[in-house]
Amino acid sequence: MRVTLEGQVFAVTGAAQGIGAAIVAGLGAAGATVAAIDIDGAGLERLAAGVSRHPADLGSREATHEALGEIAARHGRIDGLVCAAGGVRGQAGRPVEEIGEADWRAIFAANVDAAMWCAQAVAPGMKARGSGRIVTISSGAGLRPSLTGIQAYAAAKHALVGLTKQLALELGPHGVTVNSVAPGFVLSNPSTERQWQAFGPEKQRQVIEGTHMRRLGRAEDIADAVTFLASAQAGWITGQVLSVDGGHA
Repeated sequence: MRVTLEGQVFAVTGAAQGIGAAIVAGLGAAGATVAAIDIDGAGLERLAAGVSRHPADLGSREATHEALGEIAARHGRIDGLVCAAGGVRGQAGRPVEEIGEADWRAIFAANVDAAMWCAQAVAPGMKARGSGRIVTISSGAGLRPSLTGIQAYAAAKHALVGLTKQLALELGPHGVTVNSVAPGFVLSNPSTERQWQAFGPEKQRQVIEGTHMRRLGRAEDIADAVTFLASAQAGWITGQVLSVDGGHA
């Protein structure tokens, strides 16, 4: 099976580093034209030549629609959307009684609001063309308690899974598939590196031994799954959450 995305235009959020940057590279290698979106404009400059760069704060509905509108105008359309923006926003696990409103809302804005506004922005064009691909990047934390210990992160990723399934139901009759990739623990950026170090040797050992493949994930592992779900070969797969976690015990 040869996966090709030749002639397709994809927008990727959270594209400046880690999993998002690997997805940009993977889609590009499959022949897609890729537009990269991230709040980190400087980080976008490190991406390969040929990728269009669009700095934006996707927690804002207005800014999100503006960025996606700019991409559609520049490239003529948006055939696919990958929502990789999210993360823990620099937070660490704390007892529930210590969590403030700002910290709670920041994680929801990055992980759930951003995906909602992006999908809202691209859906009309996809519906009009009768085809499209939307892939969200959720997490094992969207299926079970989070290793991070961050309540908002677990809750937001569960919400993102719910949003994915609801959008699949709504957009399916228009030829648009909506799926999610749920990564296991992937050392992909400074934030995940800090989380890993904070675990300490004993918890690190438990994580590795609780993974059938006995290794942590790579950003490219996630990108490969996204590229498949973005392809024509995945045209009858929708509303699904694909765990890419090396086998979680």
